Amino acid sequence: MILSVKDIHAGYGPVKVLGGLNFGLEKGEIHCLMGRNGAGKTTLCKAIMGLVRTHVGSIHLNDARIDRLAAQKRPQRGIGYVPQGRRLFADLSVAENLEIGLLVRKKPLDTVERVLEHFPKLRERLRQRAGTLSGGEQQMLATARALCLEPEVLILDEPSEGLQPSVIALIHELLLSLAAEGTAVMLVEHRVAAVLSIGTRVTFIDHGRDAATHQVSELTAGSREFARYVGVG
Repeated sequence: MILSVKDIHAGYGPVKVLGGLNFGLEKGEIHCLMGRNGAGKTTLCKAIMGLVRTHVGSIHLNDARIDRLAAQKRPQRGIGYVPQGRRLFADLSVAENLEIGLLVRKKPLDTVERVLEHFPKLRERLRQRAGTLSGGEQQMLATARALCLEPEVLILDEPSEGLQPSVIALIHELLLSLAAEGTAVMLVEHRVAAVLSIGTRVTFIDHGRDAATHQVSELTAGSREFARYVGVG
């Protein structure tokens, strides 16, 4: 288990969102998180990254406890994060956003060249301000910036939200390639078809707890878990 979340309790001020959630991520898998709005998916991502305080429980990366580390220290351990909404530096260029990714783990400049092989459109826009990119290009940049860390774990929070099918297909192809190379991928996704097509396992989150975890191969589009925990099907 490369990433292990045990009995996490977390929230925002007096509002508790996660109440005893457990989650495990294996090397080389795409582990999907599903649940209704407000179930705690994004809060779990933020808790792992140190952006939300955990009150109880523990988070381990490669058997080393990280929940006591400051937020800026966690990416240095090898966790890439693509948040919902992308969170780019809009006034900086594409190249400058990528360089920030390099600085986190002090990766060499040629790392950018390898990352850009996945996103040739970004190579054409290196001098362009990130805030002027299309929605799809911004998602590519957010993902590319995270990959500049050369992460062992990549966390993506609904990366396909609002994107056209061709961009979604590009991101899914990339995730499958990364998993095949051994990267552990944690993917928040609301579309059943996407989970069934690229996922390895899926954990359903309900009211801040892990309600069920299944191998994706055990599920179909008509499985009752999707209707019960996501509200579709």
